[in-house]
Amino acid sequence: MKILMLTPYLPFPDSSGGQIRSYNLIKDLSRKHEITLFSLIKDDSEKKFIPELEKYCTKVKVFRRSKSPWTLRNILLTGFGAYPFLVIRNLSPQERKAVQEEIRDVRYDLIHAETFYVMPHIPETKIPILLVEQTIEYLVYKHYVEGSKNPIIRPLLSLDVAKLKFWETKFWKKADVVVAVSESDKKEMLKLAPDLKVDLVPNGVNLSFFRKKDSWKAENPRILFIANFKWLQNIEAAQLLLNEVFPLVHSKNPRAKVWITGQHIPGEILAHRSDNIIIDNLSEDDQEGIRDAYYESSVFVSPLKGPGGTRLKHLAAMAAKLPLVTTSVGVEGLGATNGKEVIVENSSRGIAEATIKILEDERLAEKIAENARKLVEEKFSWYKMGEYLDKIYEKTGTFDSNS
Repeated sequence: MKILMLTPYLPFPDSSGGQIRSYNLIKDLSRKHEITLFSLIKDDSEKKFIPELEKYCTKVKVFRRSKSPWTLRNILLTGFGAYPFLVIRNLSPQERKAVQEEIRDVRYDLIHAETFYVMPHIPETKIPILLVEQTIEYLVYKHYVEGSKNPIIRPLLSLDVAKLKFWETKFWKKADVVVAVSESDKKEMLKLAPDLKVDLVPNGVNLSFFRKKDSWKAENPRILFIANFKWLQNIEAAQLLLNEVFPLVHSKNPRAKVWITGQHIPGEILAHRSDNIIIDNLSEDDQEGIRDAYYESSVFVSPLKGPGGTRLKHLAAMAAKLPLVTTSVGVEGLGATNGKEVIVENSSRGIAEATIKILEDERLAEKIAENARKLVEEKFSWYKMGEYLDKIYEKTGTFDSNS
């Protein structure tokens, strides 16, 4: 099949959840399909990663979006236009024109849109559209707005969330097939659009990338939280870990340290650095730093409260045999059982007590880690996820193998 794929980011380096997902699926799907990739970039320096993607794509084109979302253009277009801020900041007139020319000049069997907010680039067409939603965006921003205490900003943000919900649902309906990454997301979609065709392709994990832990005993244990901090829910989780969970753990285990690492760590998190709080801001292509963090830590603690996100960091911890303590939100889509492959607690005290238990009980840590690795080996390899998506391609696209 000839596939035109649109992503709101260049899928390499694979540092954020969305990039990891897109890159690994492109690698797998390229064995059977010809993929033309259109992506947005924020800086010309990202063009150096195009050759890696050209190994798997027949063609790669990139289009500029603003480096900072808070440009006057973006604010004015959001304030006086129909689209929400998320769509406006990812909208490229150049890409929209290029897509129109591309589908006029080349016969494609399917358009694969990764996230709903690339959909405005697609003109009216008879080519089937498959829309993959990595998260339900309006729920993410709604959670953020509900937690906002600013009486001036909150009404404006609430209006944007309403616009986000409207357009997200509208673009789901415009697509021929929608793909969700978890059962909970699928149920939410069907609540808003009961007639929607929704398939499920969960996230996967690169099993060969991680160094598997083989010891869970540490005199100076490290509590890890690793994430891409461009996403609001990751900032919130890190703040909960630093302000509420870690002080309770440290009072029982003074040798314990917390380790926050990842990309784009904001100033409010960096300000917490101390003797017991390690914070490392990694570059987007520092794969070795990511691998080492999972291997050198004692437990992965992820107090996620906000909905959305791809949970790839949790699958990574499970693949690395690093015990995972998270919330009921954080375990969504993992297919894991509390007490078997993961420990689930929703209060800061509960998360702290579970973390202390993991650090003190080497057998429990090993049991959780071994079961988690077995689960991801059986259900979450990227090869299997690619197979799922390939079947959806075959039933959605226009390609006729007999023609």
